[in-house]
Parts: sequence; structure tokens; C-alpha cells
Amino acid sequence: MAPAAGSVDQPELLYGLHAVREALRAGTRPLQRLLVIRTDRQFSELVQLAKGKGIPVRIELPAAIDRLVPDGKHQGVIAFVAAKAYSSAEEILERARHRGEPPFLIILDGVEDPHNLGAVLRTAEAAGVHGIFIPERRAVGLTSVVAKVSAGALDHMLVARVGNLSRLIEELKEAGIWVYGVEPTASTRYTGIDMTGPIALVLGGEGVGVRPGVLKECDDRISIPMKGKVESLNVSAAVAVVLFEGVRQRDAKGAAQKLIES
Repeated sequence: MAPAAGSVDQPELLYGLHAVREALRAGTRPLQRLLVIRTDRQFSELVQLAKGKGIPVRIELPAAIDRLVPDGKHQGVIAFVAAKAYSSAEEILERARHRGEPPFLIILDGVEDPHNLGAVLRTAEAAGVHGIFIPERRAVGLTSVVAKVSAGALDHMLVARVGNLSRLIEELKEAGIWVYGVEPTASTRYTGIDMTGPIALVLGGEGVGVRPGVLKECDDRISIPMKGKVESLNVSAAVAVVLFEGVRQRDAKGAAQKLIES
């Protein structure tokens, strides 16, 4: 196992048929995704093991795999090792129930910069968020850089990886959770919604924002007012602004309830 060639910002790589097969069988190493040069008989067992564990599999050109492992000892297969195992949606909702709190969730659509994801994790953990959802594709996973930038928050934050964000949102709404997309053109400001109940906030990645199909599934859209020349904030800054409004509202509600009870 080794870091990807040429960059310390890449996750660790596990390569070779035997090494990857044993890692998949044992299930002790959190794997982000699997790259194979083909899916014929030689690789079919690996592909089935990975899919059975919900690990994305991608067919890659031999030249691309050679660039990741220049010594050529990969045997046509590479696994990306995550810094931490992913959680399930059920585990995240159970954390909220265990704390006796309404779910406070973040959904990230296409955040590809590990520094941004690490910063979001750090802010979310400080704000008491119960869990973060990220997509399997077109998004950074839990790399060593993400872990470092999070300054230890990754060890305390549950992160789930899902194949379809729109379906996830449907399931969260069925569970009684209100889902809001943070979008610059929305007429409702982030301070104008109730964040004291079960809520999930959807924020988009660098440059593109939340995709239209994902926004369509949200209950409503909210925005952060911008007074300067730029049109939007970096996703980690936007997360901080919106989350701590939620913290303020939840603290105020808790204080009011204690007054009533006393």
C-alpha cells in the first residue's frame, strides 16, 4: 500500500489481485472505490465482492492505472483506501435519537476539494451536526488530507456515502425531515426558516452548486444575503454561516423550554 504517485493529497492505494481480494474479504480496511482494467473472469470475483459491500467499481484504462502505480505491480487492480469507514443513514439517524435531538444533517452535492470537505467536517462537528451525506461519484471521499484538514473532527463525525442524492432526500422527507437547498437566488433567507426541528441542509460543490435535479427534491430553497460583488461563498464558509444559525435557534429554544419547565 502506498500514496498515489506524485501527490500527498491522494488517498492511500492498495493494489494487486491478492492484496485487494483479501482486503475485500476481511472488511477491516475502509475502501472508497475500486479501479480495474476489465471485468472478465480474472476480475469478476473482486468486482462482485466490491459491489456486495457497496464499493463503487470503475473500469479504467491500463495507462491510467500505470500512472497511479508506476512500478507496474498493480496487476490491473487498484483500491482506494479511505481514512475512515463510512456510516449508514440509519446510524446517523440513530445518533440523533440517542442524543434525544431532532436530526441536524448536512448533504453535500459534488464537493471535490478535500480541503473544503475537511473544513465542512470541522464546522459540522463543532455545530453538533449528527451526520454528513456525500455522493459516491463526482465528489471527494474520506482521504488522508480530509482527515488532516478536519483537525480531528472526522474521528467524531459520521459520514455516509450514497449512490443517489435525490433518492436519499426522498427517504429523509418520508422520515419527517425537512430538506432545504442552499442556493444563491432563493428568495427565502436562511434566517427565515425554523431550524429547531428535524432538518437537512443541502449545499453544492465548487463552482457548480447544487444540481437542479437535487434542488427539485428539496422542500424549499434558502439563500445567504450577499452585500459585495461576489455571488456566493465558498461551500465551507456557507456551511458555517447556515449551521450556526441553526445552533442559535436550537439553543434559544432549549433555553425557553428550561424556563417553562422551571
